[in-house]
Amino acid sequence: MKDSEITIKLINKIGKESCHRGHKIGDTFNYADDRGKLCPMAMHVAFPYIDIIKYGGSPPKASNGEVCFCCPDSDVINVFKIERSIKNDKKDN
Repeated sequence: MKDSEITIKLINKIGKESCHRGHKIGDTFNYADDRGKLCPMAMHVAFPYIDIIKYGGSPPKASNGEVCFCCPDSDVINVFKIERSIKNDKKDN
């Protein structure tokens, strides 16, 4: 059975202040497994993108073709990338 996995990765930082949750460039979160680890404000922005991806849609893409969004904290402005990959699970007999 094929299932999709959604990964959220912090790829850039534009604002001058540090993230109040301590997130740093390179931090990666698995949507299914790491709930509660990603800042709730960032997750609030990510959710519509994730929902579109989960149901087979194509959310808006950055000029480089990646699906990206920004943290809503104007002092921090972390930039995240969302990726979907297909994973193969064992078939139930």
